[in-house]
Amino acid sequence: MKKHIPNAITLLNLFFGCCALASIFYGQYVAAFWWVFAGVAADYGDGMAARLLGVQSNLGKELDSLADMVTFGVVPGAVYYMLLARYFQPDGASGLVYQAAPGFLVSVFSGLRLARFNLDTRQATGFIGLPTPSSTIFTMGVMLIYAYDTFGLRPLVSAPAFLYGCVLVLSYLLNSEIPMFSLKFKSFSWKGNEVQFTFAVIAVVMLFLTREASFSIVILLYVLFSVFQHLAKRRN
Repeated sequence: MKKHIPNAITLLNLFFGCCALASIFYGQYVAAFWWVFAGVAADYGDGMAARLLGVQSNLGKELDSLADMVTFGVVPGAVYYMLLARYFQPDGASGLVYQAAPGFLVSVFSGLRLARFNLDTRQATGFIGLPTPSSTIFTMGVMLIYAYDTFGLRPLVSAPAFLYGCVLVLSYLLNSEIPMFSLKFKSFSWKGNEVQFTFAVIAVVMLFLTREASFSIVILLYVLFSVFQHLAKRRN
């Protein structure tokens, strides 16, 4: 039975992603955030459970990609679509809003990234390009800023120029060749997880200082740190 435990956790990730998707389309953005939060926890938990139980399998790898495609691929695309749709048709849409459809480019390039990740042997301990969960966490931050009008930034994050810009930058970063370290903890010890613990502390501090905006800010810092680290290595 224990070999099915990690796969069951992965399927929970898929379930949570579906619930998040439904919440977004009904305009329940705070609920969507908590469903995605649960999906992130499940995404971390399935791999940890597989390692602890020693039951890693090809089935688990395939299920993980399928679940991630929903929670970390379709969901962020739906966020950008809905925010753009609300801008172009504030009274409500009766069908597909074509000006908002480009929001799903994030979903398209997330799918491409997940497929490439499964074939790329260079990403065993770190990442090449932005991981899909990080892209989603950034997007959830944008969504919460819109929902709570954090620091009066709702006009900014609902502007088409900003949203289209986010879609384009994320789509590029997802499939870029920029090395990025993994935010997943290998264990609960400090050794080997120094960077992960440091970013966890930064995330907590930013949460108190910037509230809902902290999710987007932490991912932005993560990307900038990875880019500067990559450029420094190239110069050396």
